[in-house]
Amino acid sequence: MLTAFGRAFRTPDLRRKLLFTLGIVAIFRLGAFIPSPGVNYENVKACISSANTETGIYQLINLFSGGALLQVSIFALGIMPYITASIIIQLLRVVIPRFQELHQEGAQGQSKLTQYTRYLTIGLGLLNATTLVSLARSGQLLGNCGIDGSPQAIIPDSSIVTTILLIITLTAGTGLIMWMGELVTEKGVGNGMSLLIFTSIIARFPDSLRQIWITKGPGTFFIVIVLGIVVMALVIFVEQSQRRVPVQYAKRMVGRRTVGGTNTYIPIKVNMAGVVPVIFASSLLYLPSLISQFAIRGDQTNAPAWAIWINDNLTKGDHPIYMALYFLLIVFFTYFYVAITFNPEEVSDNMKKYGGFIPGIRAGKPTADYLQYVLSRITLPGALYLGLVALIPLIALVLINANQNFPFGGTSLLIMVGVGLETVKQIDAQLQQRHYEGLLR
Repeated sequence: MLTAFGRAFRTPDLRRKLLFTLGIVAIFRLGAFIPSPGVNYENVKACISSANTETGIYQLINLFSGGALLQVSIFALGIMPYITASIIIQLLRVVIPRFQELHQEGAQGQSKLTQYTRYLTIGLGLLNATTLVSLARSGQLLGNCGIDGSPQAIIPDSSIVTTILLIITLTAGTGLIMWMGELVTEKGVGNGMSLLIFTSIIARFPDSLRQIWITKGPGTFFIVIVLGIVVMALVIFVEQSQRRVPVQYAKRMVGRRTVGGTNTYIPIKVNMAGVVPVIFASSLLYLPSLISQFAIRGDQTNAPAWAIWINDNLTKGDHPIYMALYFLLIVFFTYFYVAITFNPEEVSDNMKKYGGFIPGIRAGKPTADYLQYVLSRITLPGALYLGLVALIPLIALVLINANQNFPFGGTSLLIMVGVGLETVKQIDAQLQQRHYEGLLR
């Protein structure tokens, strides 16, 4: 393995790609610590130390920004607006026929969809930046700390000019992150956006482990490390698992050449939905909590009964009702997302067009029905797997009270393993193209 890494850095063009990727990652991490204009960084640090904001959607957004959100840095919004825009554009293919046509047009259509994703990313970045500034001024961003006009105000200058400048800076930071991610995809190694998310998650690992050591002692620390390694190995095993549906292509004449006659397969992964169902479930569960906050407004004396019930049962991850709803939503969204991203009829039509068939299954509708049957059976263990992995941090909250700093579970572990595997595979493929032994051998 170490020899393979040495060969990668000794190959000029691959070394150039790796160094370019590392340079972009370094710039991305640097931006997470540069305060936005008009923000009092000392007050931000004081509020962070006294606040508990690692709940609900805060935990997810702060995770994807590498901790930059709660520091109100120039990269505070992180990659989240781009992720949301990508998911929205992908879902719109189901309801807008034009988007589905663009998806089927190949590279030119994909380029157009990418352009729409960029525009939507900037729009969402502007909306998120406005919301972030409003939350910072009201004190809700950091647990009723840093309220506008108080000695600990996060944004001491409340003028319109400062507010507009801050919103523009945060939105520009989102655009810059998107541009850097596309640069890595084009000139570096791996998928740029995924690598930036991976970097944000990894950056928080040392501090999370340090907090476990300080608060729970070395015994719990080593237990967490061992359990983390075991869970990570199991996640890698499931992420690599797939059902291979065999496909044969009949021989046919094209001019004077004989084409076809090959055997291949359709890889149907156990976890086809990736981390998207977890993101959807986290976002949806945060909505009742957000609505109840407006009804309670810090005082439960005159609050409605429904708002008090939501505040007691759906805002804390250690509550059984929260865990059950979270798990069921992940299962539902897994089936939903797989259904809109893998179309058995489209796959069947493409196979029939090029003379492909599944041994023992007739072409056309029987093939589509068979693929749907296989997909429905393999999605169930994938959905249960996603739900169980996502519950690991919540279970850790109950057992060792380490939800804030438990790194081996949930969204972070799924993204970390998935992106790491894909990046290593790309480096391995490039090494093998140069007749070297790859990283995975």
